[in-house]
Amino acid sequence: MKISFHGAARTVTGSKHIITLKNGKKILLDCGMFQGMGKETNDLNNDFGFNPADVTYFILSHAHIDHSGLIPKLIKDGYKGVIYATPATKDLASILMEDSAGIQENDVKYENKRRALLGLPLLKPLYTTDDALIAAGKFVKVEYNVWHKIDDEIEFCYTDAGHIIGSAVVHLKIKENGNTTRITFSGDVGRYRDVILKSPATFDQADYIILESTYGNSLHDEHHPTSDMMLKWIEHTCLKKKGKLIIPAFSVGRTQEVLYALNQLELENLLPPLEYFVDSPLSTKATQIIKSYPKYFNSRIQKVLQSDSDPFSFKGLKFVKTVEESKMLNYYKAPCVIISASGMAEAGRIKHHISNNIENSRNTILFTGYCEPRSLGGKLMKKPEHINIFGQPHEVNAEIGEMRSMSAHGDYDDLCQFLACQEPRLVKKLFLVHGEYPVQVDFQQRLLRKGFHDVIIPSQHEEIGLG
Repeated sequence: MKISFHGAARTVTGSKHIITLKNGKKILLDCGMFQGMGKETNDLNNDFGFNPADVTYFILSHAHIDHSGLIPKLIKDGYKGVIYATPATKDLASILMEDSAGIQENDVKYENKRRALLGLPLLKPLYTTDDALIAAGKFVKVEYNVWHKIDDEIEFCYTDAGHIIGSAVVHLKIKENGNTTRITFSGDVGRYRDVILKSPATFDQADYIILESTYGNSLHDEHHPTSDMMLKWIEHTCLKKKGKLIIPAFSVGRTQEVLYALNQLELENLLPPLEYFVDSPLSTKATQIIKSYPKYFNSRIQKVLQSDSDPFSFKGLKFVKTVEESKMLNYYKAPCVIISASGMAEAGRIKHHISNNIENSRNTILFTGYCEPRSLGGKLMKKPEHINIFGQPHEVNAEIGEMRSMSAHGDYDDLCQFLACQEPRLVKKLFLVHGEYPVQVDFQQRLLRKGFHDVIIPSQHEEIGLG
């Protein structure tokens, strides 16, 4: 048996891992899109590093686009099987894939106008909206904590990862040559003090573990509640500077956490009387889906629901629907809060809002989670004096802020707690994925000190034997 790593290998996006059995069966874990990788991004997304037609089974951990975003291309390029996912992941991934296809179609349409004028070959999107709809029809829903038998040799079980609604840790039991091998793939591990979701679940002893490591060398700020920090940024930007607070936020997970924090401020009679715009049709759809799965909320939210039927709504909240309404926000002069996707500011309406507001010193761009260093968000978090957006130079006069406490990824304490249910000496190999290499090296040393004896940081397309 072998494991190969075709994404999120010494980088954070593009999650794709394949387990190959001796009889040739291949199990694909996730099929994510690379994001924010500069000029390399398109090439990385076009080349899987494996033949999709050779994949036997596909198991998805959760809906985020860096884990699900290339599913339509996988099917278009030859994968014939189904897609296993939790019910919430199926619902969220369907709208995310369709949205991704729409963005690609629009981007290619815009770029091809320029290329046609220059006599250059025209481009094609990675996949179309039709491809995304076909992919959405391939899902098979699997609940948490139930062992699902794929065939006589392979079965798997999902446990709650606590990262976003429907996110799961994948546990496999594979029979080969009379022996059973247990492999755990973490997907993305959530936080044990998440304001909305349940904590990651414990799990049975594994022989091999594939573990994410996004924040493997850092701790989140737990001393300042999200709502308190949000209030400070609103007061500082909107009340003191009379500007716009622009928040890049992923449509699934982060946007809802922002809305919940603002709702909490209203319940405490602390929310400033402003307009709060969610400018992302995808975020609107995702919020409705997330509301439909209250059983996944933690006990704190369950108590809130007893007195507040909608913990993601409050006075002044407006969901922007059309492109025309989005453009009109450029002419909105009063102080306000704009929440828009994507979280790395690489695509979507947020990129336009940043472009139109970054030169005004009254405004603030507030990042609420991880940004790949080469993404627009990653570049802005370094607080440059100038930045290019849509090929045009801009002075960075707006204030650049960051709220690390809002990350949906566990820090190194959370990741170590996630592993606390394991006997380190019984884990034959632990693979670190989904992290920047220097972070992984630090986390590797921490895990070795904890008794895990073989901690590996695989490189892109590397294949490693088990046993």
